Amino acid sequence: MEIRTDRLEPDFFYHIYNRGINGTKIFDTEENYLYFLRRLKVFISPVCQFYAFCLMPNHFHFVIRIKSEKEINEFLLENNKKINFKEDGLHSYDAIISKQFAKFLSSYSQAFNRFNKFRTGPLLESPFKRIRIENEEYLRKLIVYVHQNPKDFVNRLEDYPFSSFKTLISSDSTFLKREEVMEIFGDIENFIFCHQKEEFLD
Repeated sequence: MEIRTDRLEPDFFYHIYNRGINGTKIFDTEENYLYFLRRLKVFISPVCQFYAFCLMPNHFHFVIRIKSEKEINEFLLENNKKINFKEDGLHSYDAIISKQFAKFLSSYSQAFNRFNKFRTGPLLESPFKRIRIENEEYLRKLIVYVHQNPKDFVNRLEDYPFSSFKTLISSDSTFLKREEVMEIFGDIENFIFCHQKEEFLD
């Protein structure tokens, strides 16, 4: 499977993941998880589309697609940010997307430290990890892998409250790209079937 660590570029899919420093917990309470998701929508949803996520006590996984150049340009204009893109450096798309992730992770880390009054300093490893997804087969397997992360914690994947699995098989309002995810699997029945059988990433 053709995957590689790479710059974050418009219209590409990525597996974004990270963990607490030295494997330390990054979520202590339900409110921590919920706050993390609220911050995610504020900082990352304007520049990325979400296909799957899973938040575990000491790490997280996202399956995202970077929005198009046009959508990112519109976001920047709405926020009065100068557009002067270059292929590399501070004004590349990679730098803009990475900066949104940095703001998001910093915002959450600062809030977590305030909540845990005796904690200071970085919470998450830096830089966050990213792998470009080069084909649909890998994308499909990755979505299953992400959702299967809590399988040792619950009897059914839909019982885990901090992953996108339950929302994707429901009709609840969501920021997730539900229809696009189901297209990748063909239909909801195959989506559920693929999650019920063993799937491993190569």
